Amino acid sequence: MTLIPWPVPEPELPASTHPVLADAARAAAAAYREARRLHTRPELAEEVAMGADGTPTMRVDALVEDAIAESAQRNRVNLLSEEAGFVDNGSAVTLVIDPLDGSSNAAAGVPLSCFAGVLTRDSIADEALTVWLDTGRAWWARTGESTPYRTTGRTTVDGAAVSLLRPKDNNREAWLRVADRAAKLRILGTTCLETALVAEGSVDAFADAGSDTLRIVDLAAALVTVPAAGGAVIDARGRPLEFDPDLTRRWSGIAAATSRLADELAETILG
Repeated sequence: MTLIPWPVPEPELPASTHPVLADAARAAAAAYREARRLHTRPELAEEVAMGADGTPTMRVDALVEDAIAESAQRNRVNLLSEEAGFVDNGSAVTLVIDPLDGSSNAAAGVPLSCFAGVLTRDSIADEALTVWLDTGRAWWARTGESTPYRTTGRTTVDGAAVSLLRPKDNNREAWLRVADRAAKLRILGTTCLETALVAEGSVDAFADAGSDTLRIVDLAAALVTVPAAGGAVIDARGRPLEFDPDLTRRWSGIAAATSRLADELAETILG
């Protein structure tokens, strides 16, 4: 039997969550729940299209994103998503989403995947929501307002607990430089969830160690949630992180407990 038997709960959303974000998150959870009920692991992982970001789209990605696209249209807001790209529904408000971050985990039944969304108005972020789909746990933040989450406050890489993207051919030396200084390393395969854990103080930092893999949809929620908790989000090479509908743009994003830690991680990555 290759169906994933575990239930997908309803998201536990704060009462202050904007209805558009709440509806999108619930649509994502419902679609993922139905996808696991109807499809085997190999079927969920099957590549069914090529996404707007230039990477293959798994069936599970498509099913969840389609449900969110219907939510965005129902709520009359635009959509920017890694698979569909920019969908213009004639609104000044755009929902920027990673519909199913950690899709390889999701297809395999590894309980580390999430929905992450940000509401933007005229390319300015207003509110962010990240939902851990296998637990229903949610992180919410609004730009300019403090949150109940706080980062660890760590200021140095030495002795830090760091989540990293896996090393690739173009960044192995940089990856090892970070690994040699950190006390604990994790590779969870879900950037949006990992940056939420930075915001709540479970880990000190998350980084793409110079591979230039991340798109704006991977970092959008972190750009609101992490600073609201006292942390910082930067690109290792100093490029501005912008809500740009061009999903071919890539960054080496860093989310850290403090600006000082973020800068030190960037220095370590660049050597």
